[in-house]
Amino acid sequence: MSVITLGIADLGRSRRFYAEGFGWASIFENEEIAFYQMNGFVLGTWLQGGLEGDMQVAGLRRPGAFALAHNVGGKEEVQVLIDRLAGAGGRILRKGDAPPHGGFRGYVADPDDHAWEIAWNPAWRIDERGLVTFGI
Repeated sequence: MSVITLGIADLGRSRRFYAEGFGWASIFENEEIAFYQMNGFVLGTWLQGGLEGDMQVAGLRRPGAFALAHNVGGKEEVQVLIDRLAGAGGRILRKGDAPPHGGFRGYVADPDDHAWEIAWNPAWRIDERGLVTFGI
């Protein structure tokens, strides 16, 4: 995987969520798309009509049974980030709490209803570059 592209309705609204909420700066943007450099891949937000045209598919379905995840370095960071994302135009789906399998997590939707899990897992390492290593 090298790029994830999310269909969006409003570039400015989406930019506010990702820039103010997560603090991510776009590496490229024009009137219909913005790209964010992530750890080893690129996240794109593209106006849905442009994405549909590029794919030659009309009427893409809205987000469904998937969630993107963003891991943080400590339990206390989970709700802080969820609240910041909500303040930047997101919608809290689930406040931070401890699941039965351990750690701490909550969910927030971006302005286009793409679900983001904000999580802390004590068994997963995050290095100085922000790269997550799966560990059990």
